[in-house]
Amino acid sequence: MKRLIVMSLALILTQSIFAQSGTKNFIDQNYIELTGKAKIEVVPDEIYLNIDLREKDNKDKESIAQLETKMFRALKKIGLDLEKQVKVLDFTSNFQSYWLKKKDVMKSKSFQVLVHDTKTLSNLFTLLEKVDISNIRIVRVDHSKIEEFKKEVKVKAIKNAKTSAEVLAQAVDQEIGRAIYIGQGYLNQFEARPMAKRMMVRGMANSEMADAAPELEFQKIKLEHNIMVRFELK
Repeated sequence: MKRLIVMSLALILTQSIFAQSGTKNFIDQNYIELTGKAKIEVVPDEIYLNIDLREKDNKDKESIAQLETKMFRALKKIGLDLEKQVKVLDFTSNFQSYWLKKKDVMKSKSFQVLVHDTKTLSNLFTLLEKVDISNIRIVRVDHSKIEEFKKEVKVKAIKNAKTSAEVLAQAVDQEIGRAIYIGQGYLNQFEARPMAKRMMVRGMANSEMADAAPELEFQKIKLEHNIMVRFELK
């Protein structure tokens, strides 16, 4: 009973303070509410590849060490820093199968390679294909400053909300005041996908152009942000 009395007194006191100060809850104020939207497109500068070396896939029965040496030579040739842009993902063998089925021991080794542009990517595919390394796949793309772009698209969304609010308020001979509520909003990131562009080679079937790396390009990474904002309406 005492707790109930105390809570009632606190509620009355709170209501008195709001009444004396004239402060309104934002729900009681005139406001305009709308959703701001913004989109940014970013060219990826981080392209991650997985390269798998398998002894059983090699017609000349080259060892993993030999395949690895050939791969490293090709990667150095296109200017990659092996310490910074290449790392080992996995190294396995079918040694258990050898004891059970008396088959040859086959080893495999997987690498992750990072390139920063599509020209390097094209050269990589071409050079590795020439040394019979073709188990290559693009696993993901990203941008080194993606977090900064995420912040930028959020700011743009809020600014777009403010601009729209000003236009609508002017249409009814009013103006907006401060923002009284900003929602969390939601960000969509659409992954970029690789696309190959057909090279135009005219009358050069036997020239260096005919043997050049295929021209590749990526769709841009798309960042979209929607956020709900309420502004005072004066």
